[in-house]
Amino acid sequence: MLGNVSERWRSEVRRIKREVYALYLACRDPRTPWYAKALAAGVVAYALSPIDLIPDFIPVLGALDDLLVVPFGVILVRRMIPDALMSECRIRAEASLQHGEPVSRIGAAIVVGLWLLLVIGAIALGSHLLRSTS
Repeated sequence: MLGNVSERWRSEVRRIKREVYALYLACRDPRTPWYAKALAAGVVAYALSPIDLIPDFIPVLGALDDLLVVPFGVILVRRMIPDALMSECRIRAEASLQHGEPVSRIGAAIVVGLWLLLVIGAIALGSHLLRSTS
């Protein structure tokens, strides 16, 4: 029973990885609408980034972003791209993934930038609050 669940989980993870890479390929295709490209670029950058917005070592929340944010983003963007184009991109993604997994350095930079902005904002807010109470 547990082995069956584990195999289903691995299969689902592989499917989501293929979908994310297919979205990446769709982003680069001129037949994809601009608004779908914009949203897909964000989903792909986040999914392929080696750095999560919510780090995995934070119990429950760290896993929720991978389990909810990425699949929800994939579903949302997939609805904006024509079915024939997505099918073509899935086939190309499957072939590409046979050779290794892509990593988005730009996505990592974006996530690191967001964390830095959050830290800078927290420091500025804390500094402002300390000055106003003095």
